[in-house]
Amino acid sequence: MSANVNEWLLCASEKEFELKAVEMIENLADEAIKVKGNFSLVLAGGNTPKKIYESLSKKKCDWGNWHIYFGDERCLSPNDIERNSLMAEKSFFSKVSIPKNQIHSIPAELGRNEGAEAYNKKINSDMVFDLVLLGLGEDGHTASIFPNSEFDENKQAVPISNAPKLPQYRVSLTLNRLSMANYVIFLVTGRDKKIALSKFKNSEKIPASKISALKNLTVLISGVN
Repeated sequence: MSANVNEWLLCASEKEFELKAVEMIENLADEAIKVKGNFSLVLAGGNTPKKIYESLSKKKCDWGNWHIYFGDERCLSPNDIERNSLMAEKSFFSKVSIPKNQIHSIPAELGRNEGAEAYNKKINSDMVFDLVLLGLGEDGHTASIFPNSEFDENKQAVPISNAPKLPQYRVSLTLNRLSMANYVIFLVTGRDKKIALSKFKNSEKIPASKISALKNLTVLISGVN
């Protein structure tokens, strides 16, 4: 089993997967706000977390103390349906009262280089995220860090120029920056993730295997077998 992962949680159904994810996020938010007055959350993009965000939006959370960041973004216009920020806006932000100035989207519409530089300046390099949500791609990628990607790990956000799936140009937080988190939860669903999940469990050299957490890293799984 992967040395970095503290727990592998297999859910019997999509509904259980969704409920468990929401429960974990809600509990970690409550804990962080109780301890230090705010909660910093890095969102995952793609299809897997959409229902989780929709369910989370129905909870009575202390939204005024939530601070939102993104693990990656595609270099498209802000109103493009493929944007992670637009998906999060429709499924989550539009339904809760998180102050707009506490939602820190990646300005990837500026292009990969300018967008990455702008996000580097926006994020405090010393800040530890309370929770990072991540997905797992069929090839083992996470955020927009793909196998064989070359980037400057000393940066917080980096331009991605050669994504093997469209759009080619993206902005992503680095594996080191994503690992500067107290808690990390991987959200893994679907039979097409079976090979990648096996590689992850065996600590093979895929981007996901390089992620760690300061306190706890959980992999939440549904419908992979």
